[in-house]
Amino acid sequence: MAQYEPKPVPQALIKFIREGNKFIVAGHKEPDGDCIGSQLALASVLQRMGKEAAVCSAGPFKRTEVLFYADRFTSAPQAEDRNGARVIVVDCSAAYRTGDLAPHLEGLPTAVIDHHETGDHPAHSEETPVYLDGGAPSVTFMILRVIEGLGLVPSKEEADLLFFGLCTDTGFFRHVDDSGAEIFTAAAALIRSGANPKQTFQAINGGKSLGSRILMGLLLSRVESHYDGRLLVSFEQYEETRRFGLEGRDSDSLYQLLQSVAGVEAIVIIRQETLGLPSGDNCTVGLRSRDSVDVAAIAARFGGGGHKNAAGISIKGVIEDLRPRLIAAFEKSF
Repeated sequence: MAQYEPKPVPQALIKFIREGNKFIVAGHKEPDGDCIGSQLALASVLQRMGKEAAVCSAGPFKRTEVLFYADRFTSAPQAEDRNGARVIVVDCSAAYRTGDLAPHLEGLPTAVIDHHETGDHPAHSEETPVYLDGGAPSVTFMILRVIEGLGLVPSKEEADLLFFGLCTDTGFFRHVDDSGAEIFTAAAALIRSGANPKQTFQAINGGKSLGSRILMGLLLSRVESHYDGRLLVSFEQYEETRRFGLEGRDSDSLYQLLQSVAGVEAIVIIRQETLGLPSGDNCTVGLRSRDSVDVAAIAARFGGGGHKNAAGISIKGVIEDLRPRLIAAFEKSF
């Protein structure tokens, strides 16, 4: 297999950073480790360069591994933060993907750093730099290249944050194939700068609650097999979300267990997030595949997006109605 070749950092982005004095670093709603690590590391670099940097996220911080970082973010920039600021949006295609944060970013010069090819990114220009690399394993990998493009090396804290994001998006390198030599080159550079793989593994995989194990057991107990075992589907009821809370979720471990089943090629987990509210019923859907199925393309049919092997959807409705629609969407994939 041909080796992955990282796309060069646009010089327009380097210029955008060098010429600005004040920045708002924004990420997508419901941030994961890659988004968190990218935002915090980039803000740290900007501050080391003598610039102001506010780190903003609409949240919520649902994943147990990112809760530790939640108090380092503000939900929206203050008026003084907006005045004369430039925006850098990471790990999503545009400012509107930041959720409730988006209105606070309108009208400001904006750059985008992303590795999701399915997004509707703005056109790249000198005024609106877009650094898009759909083959990159994580946005933290791309932030490392931005740091190097600025003629800097990561501090220990920045290396820890970048390594954290790299590991969350690669499943601690489980998803790296024989084209990924550059990924390990980046990992080695981060370790040389002080990142600690042992501590990172514990931060991602340790500290789980007993409730998270019980909830995982419930989801495993109701897994359905479709298309001769090539698709596995499970769901989390609204009552379980209320009982176990967001900290009870451990999606990565659940996907890892299901991907170990012989013959499985794709996985769907549906979660009822809201039910009976005036704003309507809403579900989130996680999709994973091994290699052959493009779950990003399937997610796009429902207004979601992601990567070929990992994607997500936020959609109005209830599990009972969405489940058959999602199963049917895989019919031509096998």
